[in-house]
Amino acid sequence: MAYIGAPPAGCFIRRRRLQIAVCTMALALGSLPQAQGQLTENEKKAAVGDAPANPGPLATDLSTAATPAAVKAAMRKVADWQTARIVDTPSQDWTFATLYVGMLSASETLQDRKYHDTVLKVAEHYRWTLGPRKLHADDQAIGQAYLWLDREKPQPIRIAPLRKQFDEAMLAPDDPARPVWWWCDALFMAPPVWAGLTQATHDPKYLAYMDHEWRITNDLLWDPQARLFSRDQAYLTKHEKNGSKLFWSRGNGWVMGGLVGVLDVLPADDARRPFYVDKLQQMAGSVAKIQGADGLWRAGLLDAPDYALPETSGSAFFVYALAWGINHHLLDAATYRPVVEKGWAGLVKNVYADGRLGSVQPVGEAPGAYSAGASSVFGTGAFLLAGTEVSRMSSPASHPARRAAK
Repeated sequence: MAYIGAPPAGCFIRRRRLQIAVCTMALALGSLPQAQGQLTENEKKAAVGDAPANPGPLATDLSTAATPAAVKAAMRKVADWQTARIVDTPSQDWTFATLYVGMLSASETLQDRKYHDTVLKVAEHYRWTLGPRKLHADDQAIGQAYLWLDREKPQPIRIAPLRKQFDEAMLAPDDPARPVWWWCDALFMAPPVWAGLTQATHDPKYLAYMDHEWRITNDLLWDPQARLFSRDQAYLTKHEKNGSKLFWSRGNGWVMGGLVGVLDVLPADDARRPFYVDKLQQMAGSVAKIQGADGLWRAGLLDAPDYALPETSGSAFFVYALAWGINHHLLDAATYRPVVEKGWAGLVKNVYADGRLGSVQPVGEAPGAYSAGASSVFGTGAFLLAGTEVSRMSSPASHPARRAAK
């Protein structure tokens, strides 16, 4: 049974060990359900993304320099293109939830209310409710946008449905054979919402629940040698053509983006904070070593020659997390700033003349095929988050106050 309030000492450790043992047994017996094999109706919507055969020419009016002016110009071009494409297509889906938080970030950076107001209209359209699957992390992701808007203008209605749903979720019985966050992508979708709800309500139970579930997923999917995450248990024994273990770029990008989301609201003196800082630092060291010559990462991280194109959504999340770590003095600037600048330059080179961000792998669960013109809303969201942090990295005096609870 999930808990409300603080658990007895040692409770989480015993339960986590039991869950690991049962999950491992289920995997060996072939009884653990495979990762999503079919797209949801939301994920099938054309507004999520497309891959035209002829996306047109690449942009020639953008600079790849990591200066505030150049970064903001690229952000605006991409944000304007995406905003025009999603008019009258509100969604609670995780794909759009990623875009919405990127647009809110861009609105602050570019000092342009239109991106903010686009997201606000979505929140009001859905009356601040989450997606239909009550326990599924993907349908909780939009809560990140709701909490962002609530921080700006606190109103009970903005978090009341979220709080009610999370209170009910904590009453759901545990399923040792299928952890709540059984796939690594979930670490971006849900944990920042749970942690953010504690910040908004000052109720520690949401943060405690988040930490408990995060560590279960970590124990199941973290590879301490590669310092990367497998997408889910089905991928623990899968390998690339070169024999390396298969690690999905976007999946690990989700994790690093989720770490940033948690750290951004986790109090500086919280005893749990070092765990997340250490995880960010370990992953940063791993991804920096495998950055491509073009500044980007391939869909399969450890067999780059087997992938013809870079994958910009995962790459954007890496750039975002690395730049955030520099800006918050958790990553060494001398080491990682060149990685960020090279990565940002690579991303900008994949922006088309109309503002489309290309080379985004469509919805999936592992490295897959896509064209240079493929684009999706979550890729745009990641690009805008990356741009915000790269802009801040280049102008430290403009850093906004941290959102972490005091």
